[in-house]
Amino acid sequence: MDADRYLARIGLDPSAVETADRETLSDLVAAHATTVPFETLATADDPHGERAGRGVSLAPADCFEKVVERRRGGFCYELNGLFGWLLDDLGYEPTRVASMMLGDDGDPSPPADHLTHVVDLDRRYVVDVGMGVPRPRGPVPLDGTARTDPTGVDWRVRPSDRPDCDYLVQYREGDDWTDRFVFADRHRPRSFFAATCEYLATAPESPFTGEPVVAVSTSDGYRKLNPETLVTVADADRTEREVAPDEWHDVLAREFGVALGRRGPNRT
Repeated sequence: MDADRYLARIGLDPSAVETADRETLSDLVAAHATTVPFETLATADDPHGERAGRGVSLAPADCFEKVVERRRGGFCYELNGLFGWLLDDLGYEPTRVASMMLGDDGDPSPPADHLTHVVDLDRRYVVDVGMGVPRPRGPVPLDGTARTDPTGVDWRVRPSDRPDCDYLVQYREGDDWTDRFVFADRHRPRSFFAATCEYLATAPESPFTGEPVVAVSTSDGYRKLNPETLVTVADADRTEREVAPDEWHDVLAREFGVALGRRGPNRT
């Protein structure tokens, strides 16, 4: 782990993260959320060009090369996997846990379809930089205490009523709480996620092999791009505009900092 290069990628000076405490952890999560996009271009391919995705890798060195060296984003196995490596290097000793994202109907996705971390400081916190928007801007305590991020979104962790999971993560943008994911509070080796990662990255029915999505948090909300539309949420106001195919790559680079190669396969 070249922590200095990683910190530069998310806009933090090494001198700002010398103490492994909750405040520094909050700064790390917020910096990552507003710098590194969640994106599925490596599995869903370029919607307006000839660029085929490279696929994804669980290997930390591959994730570092993609996110830090090539200044790309990724999905949970890449982003949270890499962030956990950084946290370990900085002295946080994170616990890698298996999670299941929850759909609109409340049903979980395939087992271990989300990788996240728990960090033990003054209390235990779930720490996640690897999901789409909205995403947490800081650690969320496992004791049920709600935390409100700078954009007014509330996050909390409640006990799960599922026999295979210990906790349920929820968020609230308006009046009602929405279930986000469930997880079991026990450490899992990186290999535990390999089968589901392969499925999500390659299966035709996977949500990550259809239309690509790119999303990043901002100081007052978030931006989200699909093949036809750019959505911007700022101070709870939502705007949407169509993006023409010939401007899509410029929007991707300007709004998300992702530049794809112009020709040929295997450039994403």
